[in-house]
Amino acid sequence: MLMYPTATRVAEHTDSEINREISECTKRNVILYASAGPSAIDRRLNELDEEWDIERTLEANAATISLLGLSLGAFVDRRWFLLPAAVAAFLVQHAVQGWCPPVPLFRRLGIRTAGEIQQERHTLKALRGDYRNIDGLPEQQDTTILPQISQAFDAAGRKA
Repeated sequence: MLMYPTATRVAEHTDSEINREISECTKRNVILYASAGPSAIDRRLNELDEEWDIERTLEANAATISLLGLSLGAFVDRRWFLLPAAVAAFLVQHAVQGWCPPVPLFRRLGIRTAGEIQQERHTLKALRGDYRNIDGLPEQQDTTILPQISQAFDAAGRKA
């Protein structure tokens, strides 16, 4: 397939073990912050607002390398102009397929997609009670948090 769906293209081109590690890390975050209470959830939601997703990371990386290549091409040797050209080709490849050479490195470093970040956000909001009026979610909270986390995580995955 040449064109991949926007929401899943990065995960589809990421090694399944890395996807699993990112998912497990997200679940650990949810357990940690949900167990610490509503104020911890609020803090984590603010942290998630600041987290860079894979797209933003790639854009910043590409812009930095392109500017470096342009500067070196202008002041050192014209052959450096090939660097921004290569970066542009990588960005086109990423836009079409969801993969380019830096993606595996960034994913190994734990850089998540916007959807993965949103899944954590929606899970925490569900546990905080933001979605109590949504059909299918119980009105009363269960006394144990782990089943709630699992249900909220699954529900957030469907919404993301």
